[in-house]
Amino acid sequence: MKIHFIGIGGIGVSALAQYYLKKGHKISGSDLAPSEITKALEKNGAKVFIGKHKISNLKSQISNLDLKTQNFEVIYSPAVSQQNPELELARKLKIKCQSYPEALGDLTKKYFTIAVCGTHGKSTVTAMIGLLLVKAGLDPTVILGTKLKEFNSSNCRVGKSQYLVIEADEHFESFLNYWPQIIVLTALEPDHLDYYKTFKNYVLAFKKFISHLPKNGFLVLNKDDKNIFPLFLTAVKNVVFYSLGQKEAKKLKKILKIPGEHNISNALAALSVARVLKIPDKITFQALSEYKGSWRRFEEKDLKIGNCKLKIISDYAHHPTQIRVTLKAIREKFPKKKIICIYQPHQYQRTYYLFNEFKKAFLEAKIDKIFITDIYSVAGREKEEIKEKVSSKKLVEAINRENVIYLPKKKILDTLKKNLKGGEVVVIMGAGDIYKINSKFKMKNAKFGG
Repeated sequence: MKIHFIGIGGIGVSALAQYYLKKGHKISGSDLAPSEITKALEKNGAKVFIGKHKISNLKSQISNLDLKTQNFEVIYSPAVSQQNPELELARKLKIKCQSYPEALGDLTKKYFTIAVCGTHGKSTVTAMIGLLLVKAGLDPTVILGTKLKEFNSSNCRVGKSQYLVIEADEHFESFLNYWPQIIVLTALEPDHLDYYKTFKNYVLAFKKFISHLPKNGFLVLNKDDKNIFPLFLTAVKNVVFYSLGQKEAKKLKKILKIPGEHNISNALAALSVARVLKIPDKITFQALSEYKGSWRRFEEKDLKIGNCKLKIISDYAHHPTQIRVTLKAIREKFPKKKIICIYQPHQYQRTYYLFNEFKKAFLEAKIDKIFITDIYSVAGREKEEIKEKVSSKKLVEAINRENVIYLPKKKILDTLKKNLKGGEVVVIMGAGDIYKINSKFKMKNAKFGG
């Protein structure tokens, strides 16, 4: 079968493309800009078109096909406009078209699916569960919203067993396409209010998702989250709670390589799933002790430029709570180090709707210096009237602290050169393209402290 992915560079869509590549299908796709992800897909055999979406991308893949007798499908990112020329042509030609959540939803019906949902921690918990299932010899298929070194720096692992572990995203109610046997719910806080409008609607979507569990399915819930308890009042028969109050929390704190109370909670969620699957604790603790973290989740690198030694931490945090717990964990791990954070807000609408929460998160942060750069605009998901109401400058003004400074993106490197003298911890934070600044640190003749 041939499959064409529109928006193939997205972290979710690309994982599904990798899945079908590894299953032996012919894969093509298009995306606006090249990335590490699109390059990896090309290396593995996908044909990727970079640049403006156009009908020629799709035409070139169907030119020698008889669409009546040969299987050809289109899978597109939820972020893709319904007026996308490739999507419009596919529909005109009566080619089967599915959104990424719809296509992943079809897979969940073919496997014993474990789905991880929640406002925070989805990628980490999904990775932990996937790795401990591998350790237990259960050979799972895992589809992630991040990349894992253990999966050859991929966001997809294809196994031969019945088990599928997925990250179930709630935006656009995507997870309502999924039909798992086990659901893990990590946290519930207001997010994606550009779509849901109210927190009540947000919670209602999670309730609907939980109703997808079969009667013999399992619901694994974070007992420490005050917003989760109402969801216990469902028709689900088998509910498993996990909590930082568990005795296992102390052991996990000692053995985990990734810091922070939130990661102990994530590990407890994975442990709960392992116990549902009757995996021995010995195997689970061993797997969790070996977990090194994933791409852009507290990803640490040591860097030396001349005589200047730096610790670089790249993190995906883009919700106020994620920012708060991540910066707290960094301060706890490096209590005596000078810490500098460069934060890129993600999406105007999130920044607008959660403005006060962002303000509080940075006011609480015990960080030496925080630079907030311009908001990362998400194509197809921004409203002009909102963009006029919020900005990084306004956020910095509201925080009103000397150590919190607005910094245009183009000035980041020069500013860091002036502020770094060696020995600092530099945190690159945000869900946009801010992580690309990492590569710019590696300039051969860079001088710091000037």
